[in-house]
Parts: sequence; C-alpha cells; structure tokens
Amino acid sequence: MATVTASAPRALPGGLLKHRAVQKLLLLALAAAILVPLANARWASGSWPAALTVDLTKPLTAASNWIIDNRDSNPLFLYFFGYISNAVVISVRAVYLVLLAAGWAGVTAIGALVAWRVAGVRLALGTGAAFLACGLLGMWLPTMQTLALMVVAVLVSVAVGVVLGLAAGLSGRLDRGLRPVLDTMQVLPAYAYLLPVVLVFGMGVPAAVLATVVYAAPPMARLTALGLQGADKEVLEAVDSLGATARQRLLTARIPLARKELLLGLNQTIMMALSMAVIASVIGAGGLGDRVYQALASVDVGAALAAGIPIVLLAVVLDRVTGAAGEQSGEEPGSLRPWLYAAAAAVAVALAGRLAGRLDWPDSWTFDIAEPVNRAVDWMTAHLYSGVPVVGGTADWAGHFTTWVLNPVRSGLQGLPWWSVLLVVAALAWLIGTWRTALTAVLAMAAIGVLGVWQPSLDTLSQVLAAVAVTLVLGFAIGIAAARSDRFERLLRPVLDVFQTMPQFVYLIPVVALFGVGRAPAAAAAVVYALPAVVRITTQGLRQVDPAALESARSLGATPAQQLRQVQLPLARPALLLAVNQGVVLVLAVVVIGGLVGGGALGYDTVFGLAQGDLATGLVAGAAIVCLGLMLDRVTQPTERRAKKGA
Repeated sequence: MATVTASAPRALPGGLLKHRAVQKLLLLALAAAILVPLANARWASGSWPAALTVDLTKPLTAASNWIIDNRDSNPLFLYFFGYISNAVVISVRAVYLVLLAAGWAGVTAIGALVAWRVAGVRLALGTGAAFLACGLLGMWLPTMQTLALMVVAVLVSVAVGVVLGLAAGLSGRLDRGLRPVLDTMQVLPAYAYLLPVVLVFGMGVPAAVLATVVYAAPPMARLTALGLQGADKEVLEAVDSLGATARQRLLTARIPLARKELLLGLNQTIMMALSMAVIASVIGAGGLGDRVYQALASVDVGAALAAGIPIVLLAVVLDRVTGAAGEQSGEEPGSLRPWLYAAAAAVAVALAGRLAGRLDWPDSWTFDIAEPVNRAVDWMTAHLYSGVPVVGGTADWAGHFTTWVLNPVRSGLQGLPWWSVLLVVAALAWLIGTWRTALTAVLAMAAIGVLGVWQPSLDTLSQVLAAVAVTLVLGFAIGIAAARSDRFERLLRPVLDVFQTMPQFVYLIPVVALFGVGRAPAAAAAVVYALPAVVRITTQGLRQVDPAALESARSLGATPAQQLRQVQLPLARPALLLAVNQGVVLVLAVVVIGGLVGGGALGYDTVFGLAQGDLATGLVAGAAIVCLGLMLDRVTQPTERRAKKGA
C-alpha cells in the first residue's frame, strides 16, 4: 500500500499532461505569458485601448447623406431599385386583391381544403377554425394584408434561397464563401438593416418585403444546399451511368432526392417571415403587425393580443401544413382527381359568397377580447407587482435579479482587462473545438473592440449570459419532464407553439407590467422567446436515446434518477449542447427588443439608430451583435471534428 501511495503523485501529472484539453491550456498559457506583457507595455490593461479602435461614423454618415441626396435622381435608384420597388408593390397588391375577391368564405374554404389534401380532416378543421377565429377577433382585413405581404415575401425568399442553395450545394468553394454571409443575414438584428433598406426604398411595403427576405432566405439556402450535398451517391452514379448531363442529373436526381429538405426549408422560411410581421410594421408593412405596434404604443395589451393571436394562428397552421407535406415527401403521389374536386369546391364556395354579397367579414360577427384581457393585466399588475405575502412581488424579483445577478456579472466582465477577455474566449473555444474555432471567436471579440463598442458589448454579454443561465435551468427541467411523460409533452406542445410564434412585442408589455422597466424585463422577454427551442431539443434528444441502453440500466436495478443521470444525459450530450447553442443564439436575437424596455447597451443603440436615422450608430451596434453571436456560437457549439473525436 505504501508503494502505491508513493507512486501516485508522480503518475498524476503525467496522466494529466496526456490529456488533450490540458495540452491546449498549457500552449495557450505559454502564448499568454509571451504576448500579455507585450500588450501591457504597448496599450496597458483595462478597457479596450482607444488606439486600436476605428471610427466609422464619418464614412457611414457620408454614405447615408449621399443616398438621401441621390435617391430621387441617380439612375441606380430610378431604373434599378425603383423597378424592384414597383414590382414588389404590384405583386403584393395583386395577391391582396385576389384574397379580397375570394372573400372570407372562399379563403377559409381554400385553406381548409388544401390542409385536407395534405394532412387530413383534423388539420383541415383546425385550418378552417383558425381563419374563422381571425374574423371573429375583428382582424380579417389586417390578416389578409399580412397574408398578401407574406406570400410575396416567402416566394421571393424561396427563390433567392434556392438559387443560393443550388450554388452552395453544387460547389464546395461557394458553400464556404456563402456560409459567413448567411450567418450574418440571420444573426444581424432586423433593426440594424431596416435603416439601410429604408434609406434605399423609403418607408412602405417594398422595404418591409425586402427586409423580410434578408431574414427569411437563409434557412431555404442552407437546407437546399444540405439536401443537394446529402443526395444518395449510388443513385447519382446510376444516373451518370445512363449518360445524363449535369443539368439532367440535377433535375432528375439531386432535386427530387432533396425534396424533404426543400419542404423543410419552405417551412422554416414561412416561420421566419411571419416572425418579421411586427418588426416590418415599423417601416410601413401594415397588416397585423401594424395593429400590434399601434396597440403597444398606447399600452393596450388587449388590442395587441387580438392582433397577435391571428399571427400565431397563421404560423401554426402553415407550420403544420408544410410539416405534413414534408412527412409525405417520400410517398407516391396520389391521384389528381381529389385535388380537382377540392379546387372546384373552393371555387364554388367563393362564388356563393360573392353572389350572396358576403365577401367582407360581417361586423356583427366579431368578439372584442381587448377589454377582458386588459382587466386581467390590470389585476395581475395590482396583485402580483408588489406586496405578495412570503414570496414578494414580481418587482422585488426583478430588483433582486438585477442586484444579485445582472450587476455583478456586468461589473465583473467590464472590470476584466481586455486581453483577459480574449484569453477566456480563446480557451473556451479551443477546448470545445479546434484552433480555427478559437481564432474565429477571438477575432470576432476583437472586432467589437475595434468598432469602439467594447463596454456596451460586455453589458449586452452580461445580460445574455444571465438570461441563458435561467433559460437552460428551466428548459432542461421542463424538457426532462416532457421526455418522461407523453401526456405532459402533449399538453406542453400548444403552449410552446404560442410562445415560439407569438411576436415578441405582444408579450413585452405584460412583462414590463409585471417586472417594470430595466434590464430584468429584457432578460425575462429573452427567456420566454428562447425557452421553447431549448425544451423541444432537450425532449427530442432524451427520447432518442437507445432503448437498449435504458433497458440494460433497468436490468441492473438503476432507479429512474440514476437512468437519467448515468445513461440518458450522457448519451443525449450532442442534443444538450445544441440546446445550449440555440438558447444563446435566440436570447441574443431579443437583445434589440430588450433595448426598447430599458435593456440599454447594444440593443438601445440599434433602436436609437433606426429612430434617429443614424446609420453609423445602428450599423455599428448591429455589427457588434453579429460578432457577439459569432463568438458565442463558436464557444457553445463543438466543431464536427471535435464531436467525432469525442465519439
């Protein structure tokens, strides 16, 4: 025993040094020992050195002024952007007139019959009920305006996405070149690129549609490329052996094999476009988004909810229909006759409504939910905001969260020397990935300093980290419960659907009413937005664990808690890491919305830039958010190579 005890201390360091993570940290420490003294001697510690910043205010302001001065005279605006603007206006107006001509009965019948042919009777009834609910809430015309705008925006997004996806799927070089562009399109806050779009196209429908396209096209492009790249090699070889040209191979093999991914891309594009409905209303989109925005401006939660519910219903219906179409992608196509019968029935209903003079939804068939909702909100504010026995009010929770969590995290980050922040980022990214991952994360963080927004970015980062921590605690707990109970998961699904599709602006006012104005309600809004994705991914990951492994653990007498701790969680590690990654990205996406309710930092700068027409402030803050998103993505998502080694 004495010999074993004596040899243990000598064996431990050798074993540690063989560990890959320890080797990486030692190399990083060696590099830091050389570079940190040099950086200190040149720029000193503390916040980001002013000598390493670049002021973009003058060039961006000059560009903004040039656009304003030449928008009505330069040929580029008159004969290129002008034609694009006119085409968008004509397209949206044409779709809107078709919807009005079909009438409420025709539109409802068409939606229900399409859902019936794609997914069955149950979804057809749900689709019809959803359209009828839009009318009962008094939102039929705004719903048709939003639907017309979304139809055009989705069609353009799909066209752009398919073209980019084809290019990326057929060329590895183009795929690598497009990836950072698509990342930027998705991570850049909508408010940041609303201003450039408004500068070029002015306020109105064209700017709203094109801003939606920028946000909604990337999923279509990514999934199109994924489908083309994952096509069955044996099928492609068989087509080649028949002497097919590259074009024939694409049309007869690659695209049909990628049909499921294409339909999933369509599904995601629709959901992303609908999530832009309220934000696009800021620049004149009209429709349901404009009703929500106006209601929130007057602090009318009931009216905002009445306009927000149709957006949720449209999103849920379109999600279910396109999802069902994707699940049937591998089935043989059915007869064309049922589709003809369905089309004839829809036309007959539309004509009957037109002959009866019932194209518009009758005013007497509406139900006002604004008043009871506002009474409920007033009751919640009066009884939950403060003075609740034992637990205290929501205002107390917000104050404690700000004092004990948000303030210390912000002070800690902003008090660190700038080079230590870069070192921590490098260490985390390298441990979870490769040196390329670490380099990308460090360069993204350094770019924030170069842009001159180091302190506001660390403030935003502190809010993101705090909100992500709360999201993961709640998300993992709820996801584990849903994975262990089918009934709980079924009950939870519609709640998650509402949380995920309800515009952030709608639940922003109840959050402010309960928690006040400041960084705490901004974090609460981010948690509400990010929680559904974390719950869904966690539940799916735990449910996909190999049943044989669970059965083996049960046969050894493991309790349910031991099975969860020792089998399910370790085997579901990739899904849990993905849940962390998505939680971070989605929380960051609400930073700008949080800026409207006292979140400050980069979110406020982005909103201020749009409100004041300050291109420099808005774009610099937006670029900093993109850099934060890129850094956090690299720090929280293992690279493919690392995942394979871990496996």
